[in-house]
This record gives sequence, C-alpha cells and structure tokens, in this order.
Amino acid sequence: MSHIKISSLTISDYKILQEIGRKTFSETFAPNNPRDVIEAYLQTSFNVDKVKSELNNEHSQFFMAWDEEDAIGYLKVNFTDAQTELQEEDSLEIERIYVLADYHGKKIGQLLYDKAIEIAIENQKKSIWLGVWEENPKAIRFYEKNGFVPFSKHIFKMGDEEQTDLMMRKILG
Repeated sequence: MSHIKISSLTISDYKILQEIGRKTFSETFAPNNPRDVIEAYLQTSFNVDKVKSELNNEHSQFFMAWDEEDAIGYLKVNFTDAQTELQEEDSLEIERIYVLADYHGKKIGQLLYDKAIEIAIENQKKSIWLGVWEENPKAIRFYEKNGFVPFSKHIFKMGDEEQTDLMMRKILG
C-alpha cells in the first residue's frame, strides 16, 4: 500500500488521536468485554485532557498512519519514565499499535511496527518491549513473527476487570 503515509502527531492533533483511539480500542476489545466496561475505559483513557497530556509527554511519541486524508491507525512509543512498567534507559516500549478493522491484513500494523523499530535504532536502544493481551492470538502471532519473545506477564485493569498481558521483548542489533 504505497499510498499509506505515516506522520508524527503534535498536541494540535488531539481530536483525531482521540477519535481513532476510541474507535480502534473499541473494535479490538468490545467483542470480548462487557459494553459498560469498554465505555468506562474509553471515557477515562480517551478524554480530551488525558489525550492532550499524553501528547505533551516529552518521553512519548505518537505516529498516525494515513490513507490519503483518512486516519487508519496509530502508534505510541515510550522512553524512560514514560514507559508503563520497565522504565529502562536502554529500551523502548511500544505501548500501542492499533489499526482500524477495515485495514487489518493490509500491512498497516507492520508499517507502524517498522516505524517503532526505526525510532528504537535511531535512539540506540538495545531492546524494544510491549504488553499484549493474552486473549489476542492474532497480535501475539504478529509480534512473534517480528522476533518478540515472552518474558513475563502483567495485569491490565479495565475498570474492575483484571486481564493478563504477555510482556514480550525483542533484542535489537
């Protein structure tokens, strides 16, 4: 898909990030979670203040995949203390790669993943890590195909629901 472009986001992009964040999260997790839990999570995690705060964090970067003028997916990476867990100086966290369902299977996730690897290499990171829901075999296969291996687990809270994420890492270089 040569017409797909990836661009970095700034605070002025908060509305489009909020919109695609809500839509992709809902598409990904609503089929396997109670509606009220999803709605509460979307209200908390994708409200204007939260999205702006994340965009303003100097240790996080966001990138949007575009099909012409349409936002179709996004990537969030974290450095140092912005990392959700490990907070390692020599690692980069992929916190989010989400793609609209209509674009699944069209290599958009791979393009966003490749951008994360490019950023890690540019910043001389030794590894890249992430958490992926253990009930998302498609995503787990994607990361395994790209050289990630599980190294631990952690709990992801969505409302009162506790879900287990596999923590996966890829050593670079």
